[in-house]
Amino acid sequence: MVLHPAAKVRQAGQDVTFCCKAAGTPPPPKYHWYHNGTLLEGKAQRSSGRLELRGLAPEQAGIYHCKASSEAGAIRSAPAQLTVLAQGQQSCRAEPEPSLVELPSECPQDASGSRYYNVGRCPSSPCPGGPAEPSGSCGEESGRCCGVRRMELRQVPCAGSLLPVKVVAECGCGPCALPRVLVRGRVTAADTGEPLRFGHIFLGGRKVGFTGYQGSFTIEVPPDTRRLVARFVDGQQRLVDAVKVLPFDRRGGAVYQEVKMLRKKEPVELDGGRSNAIPLGESGGRQPVGELVLPAGSFLRPSGEVFNGTVKASVTFVDPRDMGTASAASSDLSFADAEGEIVPLRTYGMFAVDFREGDSGVELQAGPVQVRMDAGQVWMAEHLQKMKLWSLNPESGLWEEEGVLRPAGGERRKREERTFLVGNLEIRERRLFNLDVPEDRRCFVKVRAYSNEKFNPYEQLEGVVVSLVNMEPQPGFPSNPRAWGRFDSVVTGPNGACLPAFCDGQRPDAYTALVTATLGGEELEAVASSPKLNPNAVGVAQPYLGKLGYRRSDHEDPALKKTAFQINVAKPDPNNVDESNGPVYSYRSLRECEEAPVSANHLRFYRVEVDKYEYNVVPFKESDVASWTGDYLAWWPNPQEFRACFIKVRLEGPQEYMVRSRNVGGSHPRTRGQLYGLRDSRSVRDQLLADTSGACVEFKCGGMLFDQSLADRTLVSIVPQGSCRRTAINSLLRDYLSRHPPLADNNHTAAFSMLAPLDPLGHNYGIYTVTDQNPRLAKEIAIGRCFAGTSDGFSREMRAAEGTAVTFSCQERPPGRESFFQRLLSSPAEA
Repeated sequence: MVLHPAAKVRQAGQDVTFCCKAAGTPPPPKYHWYHNGTLLEGKAQRSSGRLELRGLAPEQAGIYHCKASSEAGAIRSAPAQLTVLAQGQQSCRAEPEPSLVELPSECPQDASGSRYYNVGRCPSSPCPGGPAEPSGSCGEESGRCCGVRRMELRQVPCAGSLLPVKVVAECGCGPCALPRVLVRGRVTAADTGEPLRFGHIFLGGRKVGFTGYQGSFTIEVPPDTRRLVARFVDGQQRLVDAVKVLPFDRRGGAVYQEVKMLRKKEPVELDGGRSNAIPLGESGGRQPVGELVLPAGSFLRPSGEVFNGTVKASVTFVDPRDMGTASAASSDLSFADAEGEIVPLRTYGMFAVDFREGDSGVELQAGPVQVRMDAGQVWMAEHLQKMKLWSLNPESGLWEEEGVLRPAGGERRKREERTFLVGNLEIRERRLFNLDVPEDRRCFVKVRAYSNEKFNPYEQLEGVVVSLVNMEPQPGFPSNPRAWGRFDSVVTGPNGACLPAFCDGQRPDAYTALVTATLGGEELEAVASSPKLNPNAVGVAQPYLGKLGYRRSDHEDPALKKTAFQINVAKPDPNNVDESNGPVYSYRSLRECEEAPVSANHLRFYRVEVDKYEYNVVPFKESDVASWTGDYLAWWPNPQEFRACFIKVRLEGPQEYMVRSRNVGGSHPRTRGQLYGLRDSRSVRDQLLADTSGACVEFKCGGMLFDQSLADRTLVSIVPQGSCRRTAINSLLRDYLSRHPPLADNNHTAAFSMLAPLDPLGHNYGIYTVTDQNPRLAKEIAIGRCFAGTSDGFSREMRAAEGTAVTFSCQERPPGRESFFQRLLSSPAEA
């Protein structure tokens, strides 16, 4: 499906047009349209990729999708929501929705004991289109969305002064924000971590670029893409081509993805004139899953001529009995069924083949060849009847059926005690094959990610990549207690994520799932399961939680990471009210899963941010680019591009210290002296230096404000907590600031002030600047460089002696004496 129908909003009586388009060989001649799952009758609906509805009535609202078909098969489009408003009904209410931000710690709590303040927000929902669409209109809407129409400035009393905060006063329809949608990441070898240098990147059959020297890549997602299939090719042919279905955030911004590639198995020399057999999955001392049998004369040149000379044959097997291979497996193990629905497969192994002439290295084809699979490796009896051979379509990322594996006929060979399933295939253009069965025991698992351990509903993280690997741990089900059968990745939105998984209604422990979450390459932490399981923290009520058997990865060994959890994917019992509220939903209940309220059962990850605080005068939710508001006091002046700036502070003292950056307008006449925001960050101890810690503190970058007419050099003040005295300033940074006047007042030895540089300086100055289409990703990369003290590295271990901008010496103050930091909080005007 190359064009999917787009969501539309209309008022009753207006017209609407939906469009879809499929590609295939041969081109599909038939299209069918469905409304809420029901086939729409009519000649136009059967023969065209267009659906025109005139004079809409309220009952025509709902979900629409199309299905294209030919003798080769069928494919179904993604669903599109049609909203039909009554006459005069508004899709965008003027009154803002509640949205809470946390005020600084020095601000008083309200009557309920909360320091949160309602700044309001406008939902980024589409507004109705015009009274009539242009003839032939097929694409997305013209671009009107609900957004901020008016903001107002309020002053909140905090510690004897007033803290400015801008709140949304009115919402209204206006032009939609059109942020770029990107996928960024890094490609490395699965065994050594070696980067794929200057590898080729393909989208479909089109080459779109190369990986960088360190294996990094950036892909701009084409408009209307619902399934992003990328193929990474090693130009030196040392690694197996990786075909990946990459998750992305359709609302904009960048998602970070680590891509692993398998190393090709060393080729063996075969005599093309004789029959040969290559074992599949014999590494690690395991019993092979099967073998590839190549009869004499089966190797062919591209012209069709039989090749009987020396063949260099490399067959690389992805063995699901090895958990380490899950991240390197290609595609997402899905195929299109007879109805065109994309449904999952359960793998018993996949293999990549590479046959070449021994002398010239010219690629060879083969066929027909035989695949023999050991039936003893299939522990689920019903799978023996459904096992098939599949090949991967590198353009769609879908597996397509090559043949059926059937029990071998005739007598067994001498001393042959195994029973084999046998199938035939021809090896032509496609070089990646799979031993799979379709699996119809399917569910969805609800997962949410939070910014901290408080799990506040309004502090959910969006843009987090959540990955689920299906495993089969129980005897009688797998061929190995740690075998995996499937994997999926989904990006969290404003209401979390729903991950597909295999499940079982009869035996809760028939299938388990291992779940992880990352944000910009940073692993999030799962909720603890030991020493005592807390249902309120996990997010699932008993007794269903006990049935799921929730266990964090460090449950039995505290030395292990805390970044994953494992559950039994127990299909909910429809007759049990305790299992009707998540976190596992039946496969037909995807909509209930996606729309489940935050109060419903769900599983959780959170970001470990000890003593870190951010405050923006103009509220902005970094995980939702559409929440950006154009304002002179906005921390991020450009929603298309986010520039993160950090300064590295070294603190010499016996403790770890809070460090604040206060950011006000410095040189722009519209903002001079006005607050942009505050950032607090606790220093991290350097394990190699005694009584030394370092802090990477964000500050507002200097540069153009939102109107892009005049640059502002933010006045940045860095103030550490405690009795600290400034002892050194980076000489290069001091020289740069002196050569770019005016100079900020630096009289107070307990602080450091500067007018933010307009240039992206680097580690030699102690300043770290990263630009990205995703603000969180920009900050994560900058923090990683700051910790490492380099301009191109990445570390989570603080190296306080490297790449520092300013140094403070801190000591324990006498009892009863306030630090400058405390005086700044209690009486800022005097301080």
